[in-house]
Amino acid sequence: MLVQPALREYRTWIFDSRRWAHYQPRPDDIVIATYPKCGTTWTQRIVGLLVFQTPEPRPVMNISAWIDRRFPQPIEAVIAQIEAQTHRRFLKSHLPLDGLPLYDEVKYIHVARDGRDVCMSYHHHCRGFTDATLAALNKSGMDDESFARPYPAIAADPGEFFHHWITTGATPDDADGSPAMSFFHFEKTWWDARARPNVLLVHYNDLKADLPGEMRRIAEFLDISTDAAVWPSLVEAAGFDAMRRDADVLAGATGAGFKEGGRNFVHKGINERWRGVVSDADLALYERKAEAAFSPECARWVEQGRLRAGDPR
Repeated sequence: MLVQPALREYRTWIFDSRRWAHYQPRPDDIVIATYPKCGTTWTQRIVGLLVFQTPEPRPVMNISAWIDRRFPQPIEAVIAQIEAQTHRRFLKSHLPLDGLPLYDEVKYIHVARDGRDVCMSYHHHCRGFTDATLAALNKSGMDDESFARPYPAIAADPGEFFHHWITTGATPDDADGSPAMSFFHFEKTWWDARARPNVLLVHYNDLKADLPGEMRRIAEFLDISTDAAVWPSLVEAAGFDAMRRDADVLAGATGAGFKEGGRNFVHKGINERWRGVVSDADLALYERKAEAAFSPECARWVEQGRLRAGDPR
């Protein structure tokens, strides 16, 4: 049952929320929705391990389609892919909740991370695009009448990139977040839905601090049980070392769009790389924006995670 249709349209060089209008839910579908570089591939890997109950690595995009990505597949091909799947479906999105249709029978997992860490990781991600990927992004932007401009040049200096990210929106509706959407609005939409029984909030810091515990929490939310003999192999496969080892397999054909291949998706996993890189003025602006957008409880959770800030529910 549709509880709430998408309330807002999101269109950037990479994302187009209108593609979700083609989606027909199944009663046990899972949507993993994150701002870019918050542990998306990590969470897809965890959910895949729980769904398939085996540590075998699989190309993530083959088993967990990204519906709101503009290219390279037309939406008809993406829908055909997921309709043909016989396993429990788990889909990826980089949209705020108000850009997605909300169904009672679908389970939504939102993963958050401190925005300053997000931006540093996003900088590495964007700087890693191949020339072919940049050409596709430029075409995507120029072909869309809503903004009709090429993909913005990504500064080599991460501090300069942070300044652009914190002061520039990709669309007139956003005051920050370019080349994605506003980080602060994004997180607020999911925080506000935290009491819904079919929404689970997960945090990057908590996955780093207690991976087995967070995996059990996700498994319980998804009503998935795992044999005790199998569990250790699933946890090991979800660890950072294993993710790095299997990066090229997990990225699959998507890795070809990056200079480093699959390792662009599993880079360092290190927080606080913004210290000594981002200017004091831009850090102060980040704090002011977070204070204006978030309640004190939400701000603590986005910065720290559940284990340090307390259960968001």
